[in-house]
Amino acid sequence: MKTTFLPFVYLLISLTIAGCNSNANKPAAKVETAGYAPLKDRVGELSQTGDWATTQAKANALQENIKKNPTDTKSRLLLAQLYMQEARITGEHPYYYPATLKILEDILIKEPNNFEALAFKSSVQLSLHHFAEALETGTKAKNINSNNSYIFGVLCDANVELGHYEEAVQMSDIMQSLRPGLEAYSRASYLREIYGNNQGAIDAMKLAYQAGLPGSEEASWAGNTLVHLYENTGKLKEAQQMAEMILLQRPSYAFATASLGRIEMLKGNYDKAIPLFEEATKKMPEFSFYEEMANCYEAKGDLSKSKEIYKKVIVMLNEDAASGHYADMELAIAYLHTGEHENALKHASIEYNRRPTNIDVNATMAWVLYKKGDYVKAKKYLNTAMQMKTQNANLLYKAAVIESAAGDKKLGQELAAKAKKINPSLQVALLGKV
Repeated sequence: MKTTFLPFVYLLISLTIAGCNSNANKPAAKVETAGYAPLKDRVGELSQTGDWATTQAKANALQENIKKNPTDTKSRLLLAQLYMQEARITGEHPYYYPATLKILEDILIKEPNNFEALAFKSSVQLSLHHFAEALETGTKAKNINSNNSYIFGVLCDANVELGHYEEAVQMSDIMQSLRPGLEAYSRASYLREIYGNNQGAIDAMKLAYQAGLPGSEEASWAGNTLVHLYENTGKLKEAQQMAEMILLQRPSYAFATASLGRIEMLKGNYDKAIPLFEEATKKMPEFSFYEEMANCYEAKGDLSKSKEIYKKVIVMLNEDAASGHYADMELAIAYLHTGEHENALKHASIEYNRRPTNIDVNATMAWVLYKKGDYVKAKKYLNTAMQMKTQNANLLYKAAVIESAAGDKKLGQELAAKAKKINPSLQVALLGKV
């Protein structure tokens, strides 16, 4: 079973394949000339989309170009770009990311300063959650070409994930100045959310969605992220309307189907939500759809079914980790739901050691330690998680639970009240009592 990770801003941005290399006078290194991994057949509804035939034709033509002319760098870059996009559309990351990296590494053997290859490589590293490596690769690319917005988006993403928030804002601002559009607006949205400006985040993501081509994967992604922002602020009517609009424009978009399931769950309509999650899993093998389904069963009171599904999630995550994907934070959360607290702490600690200033990682550490009954140590990580003055209702309520358990009932009640005001639909039953 394949799984998908969809970080908030790892969007594929079209780059102009131009002469950005500084290796023209260097002797060419030997590069493998055999054809690359073929396009993987889509299945189910994804095989019926209008872009599939065009994608197949493009992939075949590019493969033929490379076989005929092994020095055809442009065709290699276009094939890598196509595979990155196909990974996002199908969720077949364990297949496409290694294939993409093979193409890019072949280019970089010959042309180590090829800007596009470095930029694409850094983007794949982000999607694999290799954030420190992505920052290093992206910085090298930026030093070659500092006038391309794509690479500043990569550097914004990497800095966010590493917990370097001021640096992320700087990269986002440069990106906005170079090329305002869907990719730039989406990054501004997420940074506003991190800094506690929920309405500003919604406004920026509206701009991102409007800047995209209706029905495209990128616009659907932006629209679905807007759905999440509406959900997290209790605007369920707007969230449902947006999800339905996405599916009207792109019926195969599984994330919007899952969003409708989540909205029904937030309304307490569990028996309506579960079939929607099941439908989403048939469209795409995405681990979070199973995770959300498990949460729905837990909210419904069927704890054994929830645990059974979370065990499946753990298998999926471990399979993805075996292909080179860092999935420790996700594994930590899944192990909490199966009651394996030591495994949860093990994986949360691994991720914390990679990026100790990221607020989401610290929130995960705090929650794991709370579940283990170590409230004092949990508060240490909670303080870091709360440093950006978050207005995220879910995190605020978890903070309320931890503070109450640690003995500060008054603060716990204040935080809980704040969380419920931000999002009246918050599923407190899944989090605990204050």
